[in-house]
Amino acid sequence: MSDRIFNFSAGPAVMPMPVLERARDELPNFQGCGMSVMEMSHRSPEFEGILAHAESGLRRNMGIPDDYAILFLQGGASLQFSMAPMNLYLPGQPIDVIHTGAWTEKAIEEIKKVADYRLVASTEAEKFRRLPRPDEIEFNPSASYVHICSNNTIFGTQWRSFPDTGAVPLVADMSSDILSRMVDVSKFGLIFAGAQKNIGPAGVTVVIIRKELAQRTPASVPTMLKYATHLKNNSLYNTPPTFGIYMIALVMDWIEAEGGVVAIEERNEAKAKLLYNAIDRSGFYYGPAEASDRSYMNVNFRVHGDNEELEKKFVREAEAAGLSGLKGHRSVGGLRASIYNAMSLEGVQALTDFMGEFERKYG
Repeated sequence: MSDRIFNFSAGPAVMPMPVLERARDELPNFQGCGMSVMEMSHRSPEFEGILAHAESGLRRNMGIPDDYAILFLQGGASLQFSMAPMNLYLPGQPIDVIHTGAWTEKAIEEIKKVADYRLVASTEAEKFRRLPRPDEIEFNPSASYVHICSNNTIFGTQWRSFPDTGAVPLVADMSSDILSRMVDVSKFGLIFAGAQKNIGPAGVTVVIIRKELAQRTPASVPTMLKYATHLKNNSLYNTPPTFGIYMIALVMDWIEAEGGVVAIEERNEAKAKLLYNAIDRSGFYYGPAEASDRSYMNVNFRVHGDNEELEKKFVREAEAAGLSGLKGHRSVGGLRASIYNAMSLEGVQALTDFMGEFERKYG
């Protein structure tokens, strides 16, 4: 569509055009059933088919083993900051946390309300410009679990390989890079992700959990906050976000049509390389994140000298040129381009072309 802009927002983020077009076509009458997905009962055979479609697509695209359950919940990743410790904490076995930015900070605030924890590594003193090195992390072999955030949207860092936690379950907030690359799900005890970046629209949280871990939950945890409740009821204990789950099913189809996560990963690496090369070649822009830990999803950059007035002008002129969502997070300032799965290489090329022209005008 000629009137579409390039949307670099950190989330809710750009959706694949084929998904939007298919949803548009099926909106008033889903596959001849005479109603929209938004109108049908979540107990109906039609919706049960949609739910199975979304789950099977996720399982295929991520290679999720049979001993893991896939849950479609609500409350965003932020609720998982509470649900994970409420369900998985073992008294007397503090949770290990690797602190790498704003989202682990929020997780810590919730963990400490219901459990003991240990900060096993942090790069806060360096303003989270890098991730901890392996020799800076000392895990407790008796920890209930280890909590990490796989990709840091605000500071622009991403784990290229994940820490080895041995027999201790690794719990990962993958909200901003799930399905962007291949990961070995069997290395994790629990993965959770808000949908609004790479999976679908806002309103659904995907939880992938090793089934045996769901049995840890103390009886005192409220029913709706127990993973076992949703596992037992196939995510249908209460009315789920039905339309969001439908959209996830369509996104899973799109990923497979694009060649699967392997092909998506190759494209994401190409997009990130194009953008980082434009930053590094320039004498006008720089990237705050350490090169070895740079995110392939959220590219943070600034005008040299941290010139806030020029950065504001960059955002305004980019908007006028059809490049939206490039303002950096309010806590760090600067500029940020979120280049999730659905952002095209064409969009990143348009951004780098604009960056070059802006530098010629104001550099």
